[in-house]
Amino acid sequence: MTMEEPLILAVETSSRVGSIALAQGPLLLAESTFSSPLQHSAEIFPAISQLLKRFQFAPSDIAQIYIAIGPGSFTGLRIAVTMAKAMQLANATAIATVNSLDVIVANIGDASSAISLQDSDGSLLNRVAAVLDAKRGEFYAAVYERVGRTKAMGQAAAGDEGYSIPAPQNCVWQKTLPDCLVTADDLVRQFAGQTPLGVLGDGLLYHRDEFAARGVHVLDEKYWSPKASNVYHLGYQKARAGLLADAMPLTPFYLRGPHVTVKKSRIS
Repeated sequence: MTMEEPLILAVETSSRVGSIALAQGPLLLAESTFSSPLQHSAEIFPAISQLLKRFQFAPSDIAQIYIAIGPGSFTGLRIAVTMAKAMQLANATAIATVNSLDVIVANIGDASSAISLQDSDGSLLNRVAAVLDAKRGEFYAAVYERVGRTKAMGQAAAGDEGYSIPAPQNCVWQKTLPDCLVTADDLVRQFAGQTPLGVLGDGLLYHRDEFAARGVHVLDEKYWSPKASNVYHLGYQKARAGLLADAMPLTPFYLRGPHVTVKKSRIS
């Protein structure tokens, strides 16, 4: 590894379990998962400091930052976006953003995850859905099909994210239902049937039973949480393609605005 390779910080704070990763060019150096769920603001800076110190780097050495832009936790997304904006404005750090649901699906990208993708008849699932809890009985969700790399390249749209999500057997996960707000019933009714549907994501944590239906295969819990290492792998593809973000207009991809209740003032 030469000194010309950029030092990269990857941040995943869109879900319950936060993490960061440090890389130098194409080499992932280390990943650190926060010790407790929903502790992003308390743990992110100590975790970054420890990783940098471990590899004898300073914060000013970070040349690129990759973040999960959403959908997901309102607070978590704001933390990542605010950090990325501050780093670019202070040190001209390059920013690459990746989709949070894509980061989850990247958990099932290699041969080691293939066994979890086996349906009851032993065949590999060709369709999966990533879900995050959006509250109010809804989920942030997207559906993906496992297709050959050649076919995926031929079908790439102009609005392509700028990266491919690896899938087992030299395939990729291609998004066929864009990010949306949906109920569990609607998702199962539309996408589970003759073609079995695999489901993964932190949205299952308190709602697993809502997805229990014929034709639905809930993947192992170890694949549910998005990881900073996946943010790095997807973001690195995007950065190499020159698809970088400008700090000034950068905002989280909420998909839905936060639910705010304003208390009425009492007039005496």
